[in-house]
Amino acid sequence: MERPALSLGPPRAERADAARNRRHLLATARTMLAENGGADTLTMDALAERAGLGKGTVFRRFGTRAGIFQALLEDDEHDFQLQVIAGLPPLGPGAPPLERLIAYGRARIAFLIDHREIARASLDGSQPVPAGTESPLSRTHIRMLLAHLRLENTDLDMLAVQLTAALDGPLLLYMSSADLTEPTTTDKRMAHAWQNLIERVCRP
Repeated sequence: MERPALSLGPPRAERADAARNRRHLLATARTMLAENGGADTLTMDALAERAGLGKGTVFRRFGTRAGIFQALLEDDEHDFQLQVIAGLPPLGPGAPPLERLIAYGRARIAFLIDHREIARASLDGSQPVPAGTESPLSRTHIRMLLAHLRLENTDLDMLAVQLTAALDGPLLLYMSSADLTEPTTTDKRMAHAWQNLIERVCRP
């Protein structure tokens, strides 16, 4: 049985009421984003009012407005990682490494495009890289799949860094609105480009 590339580790301990409030606030935030069609209208005050909780509760949970979006992104990132570690192939275990590497890139691109507004709104200036950081899973997972491909005369560590940058770098955060006018088209083009890159780099 294939071992996962990365253990998600035990969840942080939370009091039952704190965990319940967190789930309720995140669900409420998602509903507000879906109804209002954008991140700009989601504020600490509006979230507290809609959730029926005190503003202090929202501040204690998230700290800042950006913290709301960081929590949303972290929540969805956790679900994405579970699909990679234990989901169906080819994204999950069970497919040949080349197929998994292609599938991972395609899925990651779709995830980044779908979450681009949340990712932008999550930035508050405290990140070590101004445009955000890479997924903790990507480089480890890509490095593992490259090792299984048994590429000759290749610095797998550096190749994993470069491929990770192609997926989890700041590119989407800086793409103009014109570039993303039709996200579905952008998604398909970037996914095709990723597959083309991997097939060339990993050619026997």
